[in-house]
Amino acid sequence: MLGYGVSIACLILVYRHFDWAEQWPRIRAVPPSYILAAVLTDIAVYCVQGWRWNLLLRPVGSLPVWRSMQAIYVGLFANELLPLRPGEVIRTFLQARWSGVPFSVVISSVVIERLFDGVWLILSFFVASYFVELPEVLVVGSRILAGLLSIIAFLLCFALYQRDRAERWIRRTIWAQGFLHLLDAIAAMSRSDSFYRSFALSALYLALQAAPIYFLSVGFNLGLSLGECAILLVILRLGAVPPQAPGNVGTFHWLVVMGVMLFGVSRQSAIGYATLLFLVITVPLWVVGFIALLATKMKLSQLRLDAQNEPETSHATSNSSRPAGR
Repeated sequence: MLGYGVSIACLILVYRHFDWAEQWPRIRAVPPSYILAAVLTDIAVYCVQGWRWNLLLRPVGSLPVWRSMQAIYVGLFANELLPLRPGEVIRTFLQARWSGVPFSVVISSVVIERLFDGVWLILSFFVASYFVELPEVLVVGSRILAGLLSIIAFLLCFALYQRDRAERWIRRTIWAQGFLHLLDAIAAMSRSDSFYRSFALSALYLALQAAPIYFLSVGFNLGLSLGECAILLVILRLGAVPPQAPGNVGTFHWLVVMGVMLFGVSRQSAIGYATLLFLVITVPLWVVGFIALLATKMKLSQLRLDAQNEPETSHATSNSSRPAGR
């Protein structure tokens, strides 16, 4: 309810006193070539994500890249329709089912993905802060995110390089078997060359997300440079970290408007651009995500339920497979 409340409040703040009569013709006048370029580069973002995911999982399992992309798009589609972002769990469930890799192992790869994204995002944020004065709330948010990433990175490094001590602590927990499987998976992934290639690929994954922002800014005649579009991307990614309404509706619009206005764009033009950007990067996602969901021959509600139950099932299976007396 808090997420929906924030979303509605942001939409009211953005569209109050908005001149639709002036901006809607301007939105419709954007050349189709720029819209097509934005759509194609946005699709390329998730193709690169699927490629990166396959590289991470290569030491523990194999799956066609297009299957990983399908799982990602189903998860994105779920995030657009359902609250609390269940898409991450859903795509993990699909990857585990199709590849045969344990759910706990696949979820560890998702954690590593987010760690990679966070590292590149924080680096991008600090670079951006040298060129433009960013809102204080984003500065505070970036520091919190950097702190969380540092803690996660420290725990992972400790578990990998102080394995004996980590195992002694893990065995005291009720999820010991699952944690040990997770540790084995992370160790296997980190020892592979594909681990470092996937980290490097994360830079391309982040950079491609700036392309739709840039193409639409040119088509909309905002006059933003590629660097300014990259800064806007950093603002959007940091603002998307807290849980919020499905599709980031409202908060996305508000962040775009506030970000674009930092570069001297008028409020009316910023709102028009935010409206266009949201439509262009969201509608194709709905279409491709819906097609990907149809290809699974499952309902979204059933996928969500199965994905939520999968960790419990995996834990029960790992418990039942333990030798007696251990």
